[in-house]
Amino acid sequence: MASKMPRSAEFDEQFLTCAICMLHFRDPRILPCLHTFCKECLQHWATKQQPLECPTCRKPVSLPDQGVDGLKSNFYVSNLLDFAAVKKGAGPGVPCQVCEGKEGGARAWCVQCAVLLCESCTNTHRRFPAMKGHQIVTQENLEASEGVSSGFKRKAFCPKHEDQVLTFYCEPCQTLVCVACTVVDHPRGEKHNPVEIGGVAERKKRDLQELLEKVEPREKVVRAALSDVETEISELPTSADAAIKEATEYFDQLMALLQDRKEDVVKEIGSRRQEVGKCLEEQKEEIEFELAGLTSASEFCKQALEHGSDVHVIEVEGQARQRVEELLTTPADLAARPSHVVFSEGTAVAEFRDAVAKAGCVQASVGVDASKCSVEVKPAVVKCTNVSLLAIKDKNGQLCSVSKDDVTATLTDLSGQAVPTQLQEKGRGLWEISYTPEHTGNHRLDVRVKGQSVAGSPYDVRVQSSHTPVLTIGRKGSGEGELSAPVDVAVDKDGNIAVLEQWNQRVQISDGKTGQSLRCFSVVGDGGLWGIDVDSDGQFIVTSRNQLFSTDKQAIGVYSREGELTKTLIPDCLRNPRGVAVLKDGRMVVADHTQKSCLLLQPDGSLIREIGKGQLQDPWFIAVDESRDMFFVTDFWAHKVHVFDLEGNLNFSLGKVGKNEGELQHPSGITLDPAGNIIVVNWANSRLQVFRPDGTYLRTVAIVKGEGPWGITLTPDGHIAVACEWGHCVELYTYK
Repeated sequence: MASKMPRSAEFDEQFLTCAICMLHFRDPRILPCLHTFCKECLQHWATKQQPLECPTCRKPVSLPDQGVDGLKSNFYVSNLLDFAAVKKGAGPGVPCQVCEGKEGGARAWCVQCAVLLCESCTNTHRRFPAMKGHQIVTQENLEASEGVSSGFKRKAFCPKHEDQVLTFYCEPCQTLVCVACTVVDHPRGEKHNPVEIGGVAERKKRDLQELLEKVEPREKVVRAALSDVETEISELPTSADAAIKEATEYFDQLMALLQDRKEDVVKEIGSRRQEVGKCLEEQKEEIEFELAGLTSASEFCKQALEHGSDVHVIEVEGQARQRVEELLTTPADLAARPSHVVFSEGTAVAEFRDAVAKAGCVQASVGVDASKCSVEVKPAVVKCTNVSLLAIKDKNGQLCSVSKDDVTATLTDLSGQAVPTQLQEKGRGLWEISYTPEHTGNHRLDVRVKGQSVAGSPYDVRVQSSHTPVLTIGRKGSGEGELSAPVDVAVDKDGNIAVLEQWNQRVQISDGKTGQSLRCFSVVGDGGLWGIDVDSDGQFIVTSRNQLFSTDKQAIGVYSREGELTKTLIPDCLRNPRGVAVLKDGRMVVADHTQKSCLLLQPDGSLIREIGKGQLQDPWFIAVDESRDMFFVTDFWAHKVHVFDLEGNLNFSLGKVGKNEGELQHPSGITLDPAGNIIVVNWANSRLQVFRPDGTYLRTVAIVKGEGPWGITLTPDGHIAVACEWGHCVELYTYK
């Protein structure tokens, strides 16, 4: 049942104070959110704010038709105020509030009128018919009362019959009524059913008790959470100061390492300077010694020719010949010595800047909203490492950091067997969930953050065979999202897939995760398109033939990120361009079918050197490994992949003709993974294979489903995109 009212000594001034005027309540009224304010304060608040909101919790308030007057009175607060005032004012010597002490001191309290009465005024008060039902509490009862007794409560009178107490409740109307109302306005019948309020009140008390039992557990949890938050607030300065200290020490160590390295390099430059200087001095001395001998011999020969007699010439010619032959037989080494000390960057500034940007990670534990978190799940491939991306967000939908212990991910197969998963934070609020399923079929991925299931969890994960593409982009056609004879693919600066279409004469950009077409632009190439790559500025480099079967006017088109043709390169050295690979500095390596070689070109298209002449039969596509100054080219009719350095030397070739694993049969597209492994696809039997950097066979990724695989590329999220010319699509395969 409801708990008793508090003792007067326990009254909290804040409980009896209006949050608007900060005074004791005057005619307290209850809002739908159960917060109480003075009637007058609410009326004033409503004139200043539309729509009206609760001043405490900001919950929108819909007032009844009567406005603030229609809100229910808070009788509980009114009774507490009355009781507090009486207990405070009913002491000895307090005058009657009716006769103002003329008849004597206050001896009683009228609960209904809320006034102190002397004995004489009390007797008079009781004789008035209109006040017959008023509750009178004597001074003895007041002094004996420690709490607000059941009798110390104002009776509620009928608004229509002011002398009648509300003693009935009409349930169909849900209205309190008096005895008179049960006769006039609410007679018992089909529409009205007035019952005594005692039974109704008992039922309502039970309902309130049930509500209380529902609220109290949650209230305890919220209070505990509030206590935890207050504790965390108090501990926040300490943790932040500790983080600042750790960050300072961390970066001080990095700067110290850089300073030490700087001193070592400067010292080494000084040492090398001495070595080079000594070498040059020795060379200088040797050259000067030889020059002195040559000068002496030359002068001797000149003197003999100009001033010597025949006898003298005959006598000295042999000696002079011996000396000159001696000088010419043992000449000094005139080859250039290292004359400069050059500093070269072991790590490029741009790369170091990127690494520095990732140095140190700041994490702040905040309130995570599991309903706003999400997981990006892709079709998985059996016995391959697959990744799903978890985004952890707060209640505002912003990415937020949590500790690894707060995140759990469980993958189960069809039999309910758990598949091991790994979690790795990739950035603020972003986590990679990786797993290697052993069986095909539907799996379930359960993801929780701080013990709560992420929205949509558990997720369905479809595990398929390795020879099944995880995504197919396009179908035959010329419309948006359709492809016609795609011949090559590249990844743009945003991680999207750029597809070069032969028959549609365009480049179409598609989302590498969903396959959705984002945009496309036309390219020039009447005689055919072949290769595409993206330079360091995000521009698209496209090789094409401008006139069918022409041996001149071969072109390399440069297109902006938006697809505008910025320049056209027409090198005199180019005859029939095919695949192209662009280096970071803008240089290009282009395969030339007619010349059976590869051309290393400057950014402006001028020739640096021709590579592979006499060693290549039919070069198709190219991949470059700048870390080793090497490039790889597929030789279609030779069934090989040749590896050259950028100086033009053939390092090695790989490939044995055949249809089996580790064998090549008309290799076409080629790309490299970050470890330097060589990924190549056979045009003839569609086998997509991986070879180690030294050319030894590693494994088969898949047998490409689409017909006529041409150019390939590796996407940032670990998939191999294959342009299937005859299948009119691009297929993506998981790359382990």
